Amino acid sequence: MNAADAVPVLIRRAGAADVPTLLPLCAAHAAYERLPQAGEQRLDALARALQGEPPPLYAWIAFAAEQAVGYASATLDFSTLDRASYLHLDCLYVADDWRNRSIGAALWERARTHALDLGCRAIQWQTPAWNIDAARFYRRLGATEMAKRRYSFRLREGD
Repeated sequence: MNAADAVPVLIRRAGAADVPTLLPLCAAHAAYERLPQAGEQRLDALARALQGEPPPLYAWIAFAAEQAVGYASATLDFSTLDRASYLHLDCLYVADDWRNRSIGAALWERARTHALDLGCRAIQWQTPAWNIDAARFYRRLGATEMAKRRYSFRLREGD
């Protein structure tokens, strides 16, 4: 174990004031998953989503040596087929230099605990088919993989 592995990690809930901290993590996450991302657009929408009681978006940021090194975000949703609430884990990302240090597991645990606190029956999420490391991580958590296709339909040009 090297000295960097011994750096304590703090995970805390993100709020509207944390948008500037989240942005570089979101950009890195989008680049890693080969996805376009909004850049500096709609920052006010992200800030508003992190506010309220309950907020439309829950997020947690992992800090190591006062540096933001990962995040998770989720929304509360409802399954018609299951007839129960579930937490949709929108993002779980750890910066490349900080992987394999249990930060992803700690972020996952924070989301899992939150789902239990909300009375959710399950957590659902997706990851790109090519992301073998993520699939391995999720299987180790005990997650069940379901083959589905994901679609997106833009309602307005430029969004």
